[in-house]
Amino acid sequence: MNYEETLEFLFSQLPAYHRIGKAAYKNDLKNSIALDNHLGNPHLKYRSIHVAGTNGKGSVSHMSASVLQEAGYKTGLCTSPHLKDFRERIKVNGEMISREEIVTFVTNHKSIIKSLKPSFFEMSVAMALDHFARKHVDIAVIEVGLGGRLDSTNVINPILSVITNIGHDHMDLLGDTLEKVAAEKAGIIKEKVPVVISETQTETSDVFKKRAIETGSEIAFADESYLCSFEEVSNSPIDRKYVLKDSLTGLLIAGFTPLGGDCQTKNIQCVYQIFESLKSVLKVSGENINKGIANVILNTGLMGRWQILSSDPLTICDTGHNKEGLEYVMHQLDRIQKKRLHMVIGFVNDKDLGSVLPLLPQNAVYYFTKATVPRALDEKMLELEAGKFGLYGSSYSGVKQAVISARANASEADLIFIGGSTFVVADVL
Repeated sequence: MNYEETLEFLFSQLPAYHRIGKAAYKNDLKNSIALDNHLGNPHLKYRSIHVAGTNGKGSVSHMSASVLQEAGYKTGLCTSPHLKDFRERIKVNGEMISREEIVTFVTNHKSIIKSLKPSFFEMSVAMALDHFARKHVDIAVIEVGLGGRLDSTNVINPILSVITNIGHDHMDLLGDTLEKVAAEKAGIIKEKVPVVISETQTETSDVFKKRAIETGSEIAFADESYLCSFEEVSNSPIDRKYVLKDSLTGLLIAGFTPLGGDCQTKNIQCVYQIFESLKSVLKVSGENINKGIANVILNTGLMGRWQILSSDPLTICDTGHNKEGLEYVMHQLDRIQKKRLHMVIGFVNDKDLGSVLPLLPQNAVYYFTKATVPRALDEKMLELEAGKFGLYGSSYSGVKQAVISARANASEADLIFIGGSTFVVADVL
């Protein structure tokens, strides 16, 4: 098989959550453990950092990997979903796994793939763990796909567990309260392995503390140790300056990030706490952290986080897709000076629209659209539902057509935002 045939085999044979949703979710680790055993437990051949959470885990994973690269460690990075290319999910020092290596992996292990019939995600995680061992990485940053306790990545034995934020997402699978969701995320906390919690949240903090006591794990809340804020900047696509205060020493640390989203202040706090918690295990300097954050896009290829696509008119895309993520995005859009706001929006068909549509501004022009994945919500149905919340515009069968229409209607003083779903952003990129 060539690369295209290999991907077609994987997509046709293996259920993929990013394509079909809940039907692809496996509520046990049997396949992941079987694949890991078949491959000779590759994750035991290097150290790892395990990152879970509702929002922010992708940015924290990429920034942490970038910091490790700046510190001279050969670093693996496993993330999901991909935006443009499946290979984005598996990187070593920012370099994507090659097409040839993917073909070789599937060819060599086709029999067990056919026998186990793992999910697409189970297979991709196994491929990543094996790839990192073959590349002899020093350390790998592994992002949880969904949840934690039963996630395919939870076969690893990390040197640190990280949980970024608990929000209203995948509650049909993880639990109908934030406490229940947190309990699933807390499942990545291992015996005697320290854990960093990004945010102190009233509903979830005790869940993590309880789990840490049960496992004898040292726990640190990043927002108790650090306070990060942005200096206000113009709308131009330049790096944002942040100031971080060490709560213990009062020391102020200044730096720059190419990630413009307001939510990145909490993610930066988390990254600093990660390397504080690992200072006895890893040699990482303050300069490494500073440069890692500043060079995260260059080092890891991170995309889709408050990404400025053009400045004439200002066009921004962001992968924020749940209540908490969209609240950040909408507050930030509100602060940008503009004549009119154009919103190119699409969602997946299992999204709780009642929790997200009320967050969107009524004074915008809407371009309702559908991403090119089977899970995408029909654009006409979205237009109908949005009208119930005072959101009006036109519907388009594809993201490209919606963006073309928005650009045709927008003046230089206007702002175009593209988002609602990770897959809408994937299509525009």
